[in-house]
Amino acid sequence: MHSLLPGIAAVVAIAFAPFSTPAPAVAPDTQKILPVCSLVERAAANAVLSVPFRVVDGRIYVTAKVDGKGPFVFAVDTGASGMGRADAGLVTTLNLSVTGSGQTSDGLGTAEVKTVRLASVDLGGFVRRDLEVLTRDYSSKLAPEAAFSGILGRAFFGDGLLVINYPARRLLFTRAVGLTGEGDGILTYERAFRVAVRIGDTLTEGNLDTGANVSFVLPKALFDRVGSGAIEAAGEGRLTNTVVSTGKAMVKGPFRIGAASLSDTEVRVSDRYPELLVGAHVLQHFALLIDQRSRRIALCP
Repeated sequence: MHSLLPGIAAVVAIAFAPFSTPAPAVAPDTQKILPVCSLVERAAANAVLSVPFRVVDGRIYVTAKVDGKGPFVFAVDTGASGMGRADAGLVTTLNLSVTGSGQTSDGLGTAEVKTVRLASVDLGGFVRRDLEVLTRDYSSKLAPEAAFSGILGRAFFGDGLLVINYPARRLLFTRAVGLTGEGDGILTYERAFRVAVRIGDTLTEGNLDTGANVSFVLPKALFDRVGSGAIEAAGEGRLTNTVVSTGKAMVKGPFRIGAASLSDTEVRVSDRYPELLVGAHVLQHFALLIDQRSRRIALCP
């Protein structure tokens, strides 16, 4: 991995200063959602990977072995490109050597990064081998309960159907079934994982990011189109390489993502943020299905 794909949450996900967030009102359209959601059970029956996970501030944490050692705590982050990341603490523990360098971007700023090679990552008996991943000091910037030894990125699950079943707290992966067709709650994408989102009467595109501890982040220009009322100061949001100031406000919506509908949602707003972000505080209400083979996504209650 000598060059890293740009992405808003390409490394650790987006960390926002905590504040009390009212739960959005979730109103799935069951008539549309039922057909595609049968894949959750089919994936479970045909899984090559089925492991429990825990959730910290909306983010997903699993345990994995690296190079036959561990277990170590890993975050599962759909906002991270490539196979994954290694925390500086893991590099020290395993005495890994730097294998190369590259550049990472968060859409606003870039930074030089080092890479290391992992001989294997074993997640519940599902093994990926010979992974070159970037490394940084991530955990020292996080609360102890949110610290991790590494990140599993999009490519780790790139050749099958990934099911992140938040209600059941279970991660599934299978190559036997997949998302096909259009409609019936299925969303297509071109750039991972940007899908159509409708806010009220406004159609836009949102980035689904399980690593972002927030509901929605709206660029100020988008908020001016779909929101109303005052924006209160809400501290800073830390991207991969950049810190941005944010505000908070209520948006009635509804936000529609496929067959899922959420209303009366507290959001973050930033005049520097380049796109709509759909974060973990929204996604954790659903089972999230991602099939990178067909470039399709679905949300199931």
